[in-house]
Amino acid sequence: MDRRFHANDIDAGELEMIRVIGPVARSTLLEARRSRILWLVAAMALASLGLAGFLGQVAIIESTEVQVAVVAAVLRGCAVFLTAAFVAIAMVREFNDKVFELMLAGPWPRGVYLLGKFVGFSTTALVLAVLLSLPLAALVPAARLWPWTLSLACELVIVAAMSLFCVITFTHVVAALATVLGFYLLGRSIAAIQVMAAAAEASTRWTDRAADWLVAAVAVLLPRFDLMTRADWLLGAFPGPAALASVLGQTAVYTLLLVAAAQFDLHRQNF
Repeated sequence: MDRRFHANDIDAGELEMIRVIGPVARSTLLEARRSRILWLVAAMALASLGLAGFLGQVAIIESTEVQVAVVAAVLRGCAVFLTAAFVAIAMVREFNDKVFELMLAGPWPRGVYLLGKFVGFSTTALVLAVLLSLPLAALVPAARLWPWTLSLACELVIVAAMSLFCVITFTHVVAALATVLGFYLLGRSIAAIQVMAAAAEASTRWTDRAADWLVAAVAVLLPRFDLMTRADWLLGAFPGPAALASVLGQTAVYTLLLVAAAQFDLHRQNF
């Protein structure tokens, strides 16, 4: 009887946690709708179409390739910024309005609330990836667009997890947003930094060697954003299964690490 009662208690506790995650995620999605983020997405989509038309007029040769490459880069950057900004602003608003403290005072673990917020933020990121990919549908066929959209969605999920971790750590919009954007830009440019560091391999100075080791260590820790959401995928270089598997694998690993770090920091702090 005791063992059976204990098992029922565990099942009831797990069911209660699932019931908490759902409403928290839905409230996050509702906040995204109320924050007029969809209006920003629509404005950016229209601006990107206008940019594509302008580039088509000024480009002398390979106008389609120029249009696709530039518009894809602009849309990717806008998606990353919107995701990071929404997560940071939404969480800081909950800090200031004491909603965060109210949720933590409930009878559920802190990790349940954190997981609910991440589900809501990552769902918002997926929606942003799809919506901001639509302008490219006028320039490239769907067979080329879907791998790019999938990779952008994975990229935004990592950014959402990083933003959640940073805003819990710093509890300020500017510090969290600057850290996330720096993290993303470094992940995008680490390959170029490695190339520049490799050019100095012939040097025997210990400072140059230490810089090479530091760059190599940072490259191991960072996600390879430069291998994700590539513009050449839209221009005919279709990614193979290995490339897509690498994108999905990196997303799973870094998302788990960042959410675990955010949960650790959430338990460490006294709110």
